[in-house]
Amino acid sequence: MRAVTTSEIAKAVKKACIEANLRLAPDVLAALEQQQKLESSPSGREVLRQLLENAQKSAESGIPLCQDTGLAIFFVDLGQDAHIEGGLLEDAINEGVRQGYRDGFLRKSVCSPFSRANSGDNTPAIVHTRLVAGDKIKIAFLAKGGGSENMSRVTMLAPAEGWEGIKKFVLQRVAESGPNPCPPIIVGLGIGGSFESAPLLAKKALLRPLDEPNPDADLAAKEAELLAAINRLGIGPMGLGGDTTCLGVRINLAPCHIASLPLAVNIQCHSARHMEFTL
Repeated sequence: MRAVTTSEIAKAVKKACIEANLRLAPDVLAALEQQQKLESSPSGREVLRQLLENAQKSAESGIPLCQDTGLAIFFVDLGQDAHIEGGLLEDAINEGVRQGYRDGFLRKSVCSPFSRANSGDNTPAIVHTRLVAGDKIKIAFLAKGGGSENMSRVTMLAPAEGWEGIKKFVLQRVAESGPNPCPPIIVGLGIGGSFESAPLLAKKALLRPLDEPNPDADLAAKEAELLAAINRLGIGPMGLGGDTTCLGVRINLAPCHIASLPLAVNIQCHSARHMEFTL
């Protein structure tokens, strides 16, 4: 049994909240740079240039990449041989979020659904925990902005609709979203599972780096097919038209009931802020 203290967890979470909101991951930066070279639209190229400049200025100045610093979402792989000392896991994560959003001068966006009263510290965080083998704690943090989250959807397709039905729904969702999720976007898809698990598959798919291909060759081909189709929509960077509507499509697959075909579409904006660490 290996001990990990709540103070260690809170400290690491605080750092992740601040760093992810100030520095785009290398894979996202590389994708934006590549698309700026390939983009045929002058306005599209200019928008991509500005996004890259914004990322540089954010890293240099310590000012967040976007004013919407998002809901704090965590995926935790908790080793069954790890023992958390000093309190509860979720309390430690929330304390890290509280400190990170305070000391990093990050906008607090958590409020009551009805009164809209702000919690004041961006808590509670959204925490998904899975028990795994080993004595380590792996934590993935995702800062999820409201503009892109609002464009996400889940549906229950008829099994007969198959891949063509999936493509149709995804393309319709992206087209209807237009400029609202601040393209170029990343599209996470959860296919299969159940009504409640498909959205988690989709959101977790957003954590896979853009330069990391799907290990399943068939799914990799489907991701490429959808990416090309989305970019043919012509929405372009920030919705001003062009070739670059989407930087990547990420699919997570799970078995499902014989009578259903769950599909979740979770859209991420160009400011794809995420960070992973292991304790």
